[in-house]
This record gives sequence, C-alpha cells and structure tokens, in this order.
Amino acid sequence: MGSTVHVLRHGEVENPEKILYGRQPGWRLSQRGQEMATTVAEWSKPLSVGAIHASPLQRAQETAQPISEIHRLPITTDENLIEAANIFEGKKFELGSGVLRHPKMWRYLYNPAKPSWGEPYEEQIQRMLKGLFAARDAANGKDAFIVSHQLPIWILRSAVEGRRLLHDPRKRECSLASVTSFHLDNDGAIEGVSYHEPAKHLLASK
Repeated sequence: MGSTVHVLRHGEVENPEKILYGRQPGWRLSQRGQEMATTVAEWSKPLSVGAIHASPLQRAQETAQPISEIHRLPITTDENLIEAANIFEGKKFELGSGVLRHPKMWRYLYNPAKPSWGEPYEEQIQRMLKGLFAARDAANGKDAFIVSHQLPIWILRSAVEGRRLLHDPRKRECSLASVTSFHLDNDGAIEGVSYHEPAKHLLASK
C-alpha cells in the first residue's frame, strides 16, 4: 500500500502590524494559532503517523508540537521546508499598504513568473519535494506530517497538479493550519492531492 504525506501550514502568528515576517526568527503563534495547532493534532489522532518534520521557523515548530505530543514522535527540523525568501521581508506588506508605490521597489518586480522579488518557484518545488520524500522515507510505511508555509506548499501543489506557477496570492487554497495531503503509490509517485481545513472554524472572519 502507498502512504500519505500531510503538509500542514502553520497556525496564525502574533502579528498585529501585518509585517511580512518571511524567514525572520522569533515570530510565534498567537493564542488562536495555538488553538489551531491543537485542533489539527486532534484531527490527526486516527492517522498512523510515523514521522513529523517541520520548518526551522518558530511558528512551524510550535504548530508541530501538539502533533508530536499526541503521536509521541520527535520533531525533525528540515531546512527544505522553510518559508520562501522574499526581498520585502520585514516590511508592512498588505493590500493598501502602499509599499508598491515606492519606485525603489519596482526593480524587484520585473519578472513575476520567476518571481524576481524572491526565491524562484522551481527552487521551492525542488526543496519541498526533497522534504516530502525525506518525511515519507522516515515514516517507514506510515503517514508523515510536515509543517511548512503557504507559498512553498501552494507552489508544490500547483506543480503536482499541473497549474501555472504564476498566480494571484489571494486565490491560494492554503488557509492557516490547513492540511494539503499528497498521496503516494507503492512506487513513491504522487498519485493525488487532497485538501482539508480542520481548523476552519478558527479562521478570522473576512
């Protein structure tokens, strides 16, 4: 039989100023983010889990912790699962913030298909695949969990499902604490993807 690698996006971060935190250290889960992590851990109880891998960033490690406790497995830190690099890291970056009105930022926007302002999509795909298969191997025939970040998860799913990598970020199907499950056959090939939102009831109202 094949196995499944469940790729979990971290929970909500304590970030009232809406900073693009990227790979910066020290960004922790909010109270609601901790509730999200606990909810996903409860959701995972019926699964036979053999490995839990996580991005080195604090928010991912904190999201993995309740799953680790429920399944009595250690968290393996994998640099391949880290957030995508982004030149706008540390800046206030949201719709209406005006960051793109500054001419000094325009030089980073010349090629959105790459993207020119951060880590190339192809590099994200390759490292996420390494992380996915490393977790699959460590699980030794059981399911695996990996905790990562929205953009790398979405880009990996888009590549697997044959979508264009250039996309509107507002249309990503990868909410906070969502689980994108990659189903592998006996030969280790990815044969399908499913998507779950165990903590949907905790998402902030739009």
